[in-house]
Amino acid sequence: MADLVVELCRYIEEGDTENAKKVATEILKKNIDPVEAINAATKKMMDIGDAFDRGEIFLPQVVLAAEAMKEAAGILAKKIPVEKARKSGKFVIATVEGDVHDIGKGIVATLLEAAGFEVIDLGRDVPLVEILKKVKEEKPHIVGLSALMTTTRTNQKVFIDMLKKEGLRDKVKVMVGGGSTTGEWAEEIQADGWGPDAPTAVKKAFELLGV
Repeated sequence: MADLVVELCRYIEEGDTENAKKVATEILKKNIDPVEAINAATKKMMDIGDAFDRGEIFLPQVVLAAEAMKEAAGILAKKIPVEKARKSGKFVIATVEGDVHDIGKGIVATLLEAAGFEVIDLGRDVPLVEILKKVKEEKPHIVGLSALMTTTRTNQKVFIDMLKKEGLRDKVKVMVGGGSTTGEWAEEIQADGWGPDAPTAVKKAFELLGV
């Protein structure tokens, strides 16, 4: 891993937004693969989230790290090949009901915005009825459902069933993601797409729109 990428991860862990942004800019100047940098930074954020879950660090540290990650990712995302300087589509995204983890979801939302999507981020622990209501109101091209825990990923299937019941399943594409999900799970619940990481999720979103 390039030294600058290691440095970026350190600044994210320290919650140092300004230096994280400076290093992200330097990474682009040195022609280091931005996907490599974002994937490394994403792994660091996942480690930070795990540390918080274990009670080893406090919420303010997580919040500062997430802000540094968001700003750095916004800079790096501008050089990812799939990005286009135009509005690509409307994307509603949320962490499903019962799950308070939203670091990964936030990173995906940041990259989608950088790629030209109009992103409506509903946050974390969002009731499925609220997500459905927003889909009806906004009529997005894609809805993204994140779930870190196996106990909450079942809500992804429940939501797809809700769309079917409302006669909306063929009106919107559904993407799922999060630490508890897999490609096999996405296929089992008849989701339209899944991504193992944020950059892949953005590319999949473009594929679903036929771009």
